[in-house]
Order: sequence, then C-alpha cells, then structure tokens
Amino acid sequence: MVAHVVDRALAIDGVDGVVLATTVAPADDALADFARRYDIPCTRGSEDDVLDRFHQAVGEHPADVIVRVTADCPLLDPRVSGRVLAEYLRRAGDVDYVSNVHPPTYPDGLDTEVVSREALERAWRDADRPSDREHVTSYIWHNASTFRLGNVATEPSRAHLRWTVDELADLEFVRAVYARLDAGSRFGMDEVLDLLSAEPELARMNAGLARNEGYARSLRADDRVTVNPPRR
Repeated sequence: MVAHVVDRALAIDGVDGVVLATTVAPADDALADFARRYDIPCTRGSEDDVLDRFHQAVGEHPADVIVRVTADCPLLDPRVSGRVLAEYLRRAGDVDYVSNVHPPTYPDGLDTEVVSREALERAWRDADRPSDREHVTSYIWHNASTFRLGNVATEPSRAHLRWTVDELADLEFVRAVYARLDAGSRFGMDEVLDLLSAEPELARMNAGLARNEGYARSLRADDRVTVNPPRR
C-alpha cells in the first residue's frame, strides 16, 4: 500500500521529493526497511505526536512548502493533489494552508493538504491539545483568524465515497479496484468513478463507514487529557 502512495505522491506535479515519516515503534521497522530498499528518505519520530514527527521530518529534509498525504490512501490521485498544490502556489504569499477537505467534496482517500513551513512551525510551537498534536494540521484549520486558509472543491460533491483504508472492508474495496484497473497506468479519480458507474456494487463494499472517525475519537479523548504547555 505504501509503495502505491509513494509512487503516486512522486507523480504530483510540482513535488520535488517524498519523505516517509513513520514512528520509532518496532512495528514500523518494516516501513523503514521499505524506505531504505527503495532509497526513499525516512524520518522516524513520535507515535502519538505526529505534528512533532512532521516538524522533525522538515528539519531533516528542509522544504518551504509541505504537501501532506497519508499512507492509508492508495487511490491517491496525483492530478487531484496537483490541483491543491497549484492553488497554493497560485496564491503564494496570500495563504498559509490549502486543502481539498474543508469542506470535503472529493472522495475520502484523495485528501491533500499543502502548508507553509512557517505555519507548520507555528502549529508545532503553539498547539497543545492532544488531538492537534496527533492530526498535524488541525490546529491550523481550527484557527482561521490566525492562518490564511484555502480550499479546492469539485462538483458534484463526491464526499460520500470512501476510498481510504481503515477497515478490512476498505482494503477489500481497494483490492477490487486494483484488480480491475491497470495499476501501472497510475489510474485516477475519473477512472475509478467510471468503474463504479459500471459496477455500482463495488461502492457498497465499504459504504456506511464514517469519515474521519479517528479524529472524532481524538476530540473525545481531549476532554480526558491534560494539555501540554506550548513549545517555545
């Protein structure tokens, strides 16, 4: 799965390189081995404080603009992600953060976020809620009065479609898509939509699962955890 995501991330127009940001947990040794085997830069950091892990990755592999995609999205479409990056670059100097998820109109699994290094640095320094440490950018898009935000949308909305992999049903759906389409062609959103139009039963394989349930759990956990002081 991560090989597909890396390949697709490298194909995003305007991306200069990809860094695999994983954890120091022994369970993720396999990911670090994968990165070494395919000569992909890899940063290993906190398992829970993912914002700190991203901050560490940018420190080790400096970049002025960071494109965030996640390894549980093997149907990531480089063309969609490229639109988000292009919008950020078009508005360079006027935005700190651009995504296609606030509000979401693309299928869940095509999520792309673009953030400036300065905004990520400020979030790393000031975010204190555990949910904001875990979900990297939530401190930024929760503070629209502080950060300049942008969004890329599509019509009609396809936010109800679930193309990410969190549950076994999601994995079975993605495997079914890859079995029917040419993986070597790096197919994108339009090709998957055409497939679902021809075989609508595929979309029912993982229908009914909530979007961003992990983030909802983190918010509930915030109420039970004492926040940490901001970093300086």
